[in-house]
Amino acid sequence: MLSDKLKMRISLILGILSWMAFTYLDLYLLFYQKNNLPIGLTNYVPRILQTIFILSLFFFYRYRITKAENFNFLDLLWKVFVTGLITTIVSLAIRSFFMVFGNSAIANNLLLINLFYHINIGLITAFLVSTFIIWKKLILYQKSKLLMQFWNLFEYSLLGGLVFDIIGYQQLDPVYNAVLVFLVLQGLVLSFNLKWVAYLNFKQKWKSILFIVLVGIYLWHFFTNLTAFSKNYTLVLDLLNEVFIIAIFTFIFIYAVVSILVIIFNLPTSSVFERKLKEAMDFQRLSQSIPAGQNEEQVYEILLDSSMSAVFADGAWLEIEGEDGEHSFVTRNVEEHEVNDIKISVKNASVKKILSTEFDRSPGSQKITAALKHPTFKSIMVLPIMVKSTQVGSLVLLKEVSDGFNKEMINIISTFVNQASISVENFRLINEAIENERYQEELKIAKRVQQALLPSDLEHNGKFDICAYSVAADEVGGDYYDLLKLEEEKYALIIGDVSGKGTSAAFHMSQMKGIFHSLSQLNLNPKDFLVHANSALSRCLEKTSFITTSFYLIDTSRNQIQFSRAGHCPSLFYCKQDGTTEYFQNKGLGLGILRNSDFHKYVQVNELNYSEGDVLVLYTDGITEATNSNGEEFGYDRLKRSLEKSSHQAPTQIKEGIIKDLYDFLGTTDLNDDYTVVILKF
Repeated sequence: MLSDKLKMRISLILGILSWMAFTYLDLYLLFYQKNNLPIGLTNYVPRILQTIFILSLFFFYRYRITKAENFNFLDLLWKVFVTGLITTIVSLAIRSFFMVFGNSAIANNLLLINLFYHINIGLITAFLVSTFIIWKKLILYQKSKLLMQFWNLFEYSLLGGLVFDIIGYQQLDPVYNAVLVFLVLQGLVLSFNLKWVAYLNFKQKWKSILFIVLVGIYLWHFFTNLTAFSKNYTLVLDLLNEVFIIAIFTFIFIYAVVSILVIIFNLPTSSVFERKLKEAMDFQRLSQSIPAGQNEEQVYEILLDSSMSAVFADGAWLEIEGEDGEHSFVTRNVEEHEVNDIKISVKNASVKKILSTEFDRSPGSQKITAALKHPTFKSIMVLPIMVKSTQVGSLVLLKEVSDGFNKEMINIISTFVNQASISVENFRLINEAIENERYQEELKIAKRVQQALLPSDLEHNGKFDICAYSVAADEVGGDYYDLLKLEEEKYALIIGDVSGKGTSAAFHMSQMKGIFHSLSQLNLNPKDFLVHANSALSRCLEKTSFITTSFYLIDTSRNQIQFSRAGHCPSLFYCKQDGTTEYFQNKGLGLGILRNSDFHKYVQVNELNYSEGDVLVLYTDGITEATNSNGEEFGYDRLKRSLEKSSHQAPTQIKEGIIKDLYDFLGTTDLNDDYTVVILKF
């Protein structure tokens, strides 16, 4: 097999030779026609050589651009800019030659004119083909099967256009116009695939606009240059009469215009996307504070800085009562002597209780924002720092404007504080474990961490009921499940299983929870969620660790489920209408196994419409792989029969039936792996 590098060299050499050949033959035909000599050569030969030249360029740029897997979007646009710049410089040099020599004999030599024109043909065709290949890479970013099929149809149609040009139809001919319209319409449909734009930050979007505008300028210059040659000189070959070239010109121009418009319309949302991404990264920093070996003081610093950045606070402070009784006080943009004045100016009773570490969990005391009568700061947000269900301090954020904090800000900071509280609690539990029996206490700490991971209440509306069961084989386990309400009738459901055992499994699942809660705020589809989660986990998991998971988006307004699987056990679904029970067999690869940009290729998204009475069962492999004394596994068939037997009952009874069948099969309640099952009934 030939390597891509060798194929690239062969196609480049073939392209140069074919350009030289069809240029020579065109000049040969022109010379013999001018001198009324017998030609003995058909016009089809140079056109065939020109077609070989164009196809060679296609193969060359396809191997060259596709081979560079590390290119980002700006790198691709930069290549278009550079190729166009070189072509423009050469074409301007040719135009300058004709301007300098004017009406001299050398400037009116038909052979020389056509030679320069063929140089323009070679360079402009190379620019158009290279830009076409780069446009292809942008359009097919996060491609679907349907998109690939349509793109292949477009390429085959362009190939047909090349063959059509050999025949030699001229502009305004009905057949010529019909072929051109057909190609342009296909290019127009493809021009609205711009998923790559969403992944540019604000600065990158402005650079992209600049590069694409320059592409438009190049196209205008090349077109006017070719038009000038066509009007002013006798040409043996007029590039503007070729339907393939005009179609490529039009497609590149349309995609450039659509890209500029879409990028401009996306500019206002760039800051929001970057802010959400920063929130996710800040949350990850808090989640990683224990594995990174940071201490409590560093967690407080991260919490304070991340919180101020997330809500654009003008000032802040953090008060913490340490285990040893020492008082920690950290401030940002506010002097310590101002703190007492601000506390005095607070009139809200619930805020005062939090500031004095007397937090009351009753419903009437949940207001954590208030107005201030202070010379500098006009609004305040106060959140309690809880460790072991006890308030150990408070986080205070200040703004110079009144009503400066909204509900979204409160939710974000509450999430940060909760994660910081978990981190602080973990630090203190670890210290306690070291002071006593290190190994046993470490397992107890990990168990507390795992319990903190799993939700105590799965919030849902009246359109479905849900329950869960999870028990660890040892003191700690690596199973995780959660349910989040994204919108009024939209929920995100997840189940996961981390590789390995012990405290590291609990900590990695803590990171998974942090990533799940952070990414869920972005309201991503299942594929993008798993891609982003894999990217985040790849930076914090050990090389030998990975996490399997199944992720579901449930839309109760449309009775629809979207789901993807990342190496996890296939979920079990009971359809009441058909009376059938089946496992979802969609493909997937565990998070953290493949740590590069190819992970998205292994994510499959499925959709399912459900009806009343349908049941969805999520579980970990501890259920199906549970082994009795005879070495038999509980297996998929027994789980399926257990669901079918109790599918008419409520989720709690279904769960109890499955667990009873499992323990009856095992003949013991001793576990050889973690058991987790989530039952959802619509």
